[in-house]
Amino acid sequence: MPVTPRPLAVTLQVVSIVLFTFIGYLNIGIPLAVLPGFVHDTLGFGAVVAGLVISVQYLATLLSRPYASRLIDNQGCKRAVMYGLAGCGLSGVFMLLAAWLQATPWMSLTSLLVGRLVLGSAESLVGSGAIGWGIGRVGAQHTAKVISWNGIASYGALAIGAPLGVVLVQQLGLWSMGVSILLLCAAGLALAWPKQAAPIVSGVRMPFLHVLGRVFGHGSGLALGSIGFGTIATFITLYYASQSWHNAALCLSLFGASFISARLLFGNLINRLGGYRVAIACLSVETIGLLLLWLAPSAELALAGAALSGFGFSLVFPALGVEAVNLVPAANRGAAVGAYSLFIDLSLGITGPLAGAVAAGFGFASIFLFAAIAALCGLLLSLYLYRQARLNPVRHTLQ
Repeated sequence: MPVTPRPLAVTLQVVSIVLFTFIGYLNIGIPLAVLPGFVHDTLGFGAVVAGLVISVQYLATLLSRPYASRLIDNQGCKRAVMYGLAGCGLSGVFMLLAAWLQATPWMSLTSLLVGRLVLGSAESLVGSGAIGWGIGRVGAQHTAKVISWNGIASYGALAIGAPLGVVLVQQLGLWSMGVSILLLCAAGLALAWPKQAAPIVSGVRMPFLHVLGRVFGHGSGLALGSIGFGTIATFITLYYASQSWHNAALCLSLFGASFISARLLFGNLINRLGGYRVAIACLSVETIGLLLLWLAPSAELALAGAALSGFGFSLVFPALGVEAVNLVPAANRGAAVGAYSLFIDLSLGITGPLAGAVAAGFGFASIFLFAAIAALCGLLLSLYLYRQARLNPVRHTLQ
């Protein structure tokens, strides 16, 4: 009879793998609070272009998901993660070029956009690869734990990276972000090289579009819930500036801290209550937080709104993700994670330009009302999916 590993041993195994997600997303977080202001104020472009520079990364992740999913299922998760880390390092090279070319705004902007495209493609490999690697090492029964810890790693990295990037630029200049990204990726590759790979699961590979169809409803709920995060991440610095408030990076950090706290405190509720119930509760809290951001008369209440938004958004991805991954056989797990994650890429990719257009027409505060309405729609969709699942309880058995 096989020995069941202790929960702590499972958690440590998972953490040792999602460390690579942390490194990958730290590279995303470092420029997050700096680039909108750099593009808007230093290079002299408008709010829509500033939003595009952030969002183009998510569009690249969206477009690269099918390839990344095939690579994960056919060549293994470890290889995908290492390719992704190398891509993150390459994006640091383009960041350096953008810093050196800032006297020529269009060339600097072009370098930034290319770097963001490379970073977005790398993200799809690191994020999904780490999830598949973790599930392969600890077993499908720990899917919720792997997805939750992977999210803690990603948003924790964003929470740390945003203020770190601000400090780096203030103390050393824009070039320091590119150098930091290169060093982090070199460290990640050195740590990943000796680690044991997860076995490649044999079986019939479903076409990616078929997998996408299976998870479409769950992904749509995720996409609607993700608009709030995309809005905060892209425009909180400009929103604070429009209100003459200070420490906008603190908003991103508090969002991330609340996100991590909720996952640590309540992550086990997904296995106990089911993914749909947890998603419904979380989207309700996120909606309230975004409405508070919209109505906030002071920076302190804006911080409270960001905290509630992060707390609410925290378990949306793993809650709906567990239900989505359970809809396909184990051999297609990488494709399911990639197809489901595609929706957050789509959401974050369109949020920047769309929220930028809303801000240009109605002011920066209005973008949080827009995000709150989207979260409410995600809540209603999750209620519908929960009802359908109870009426038609069809799911594949995880292997």
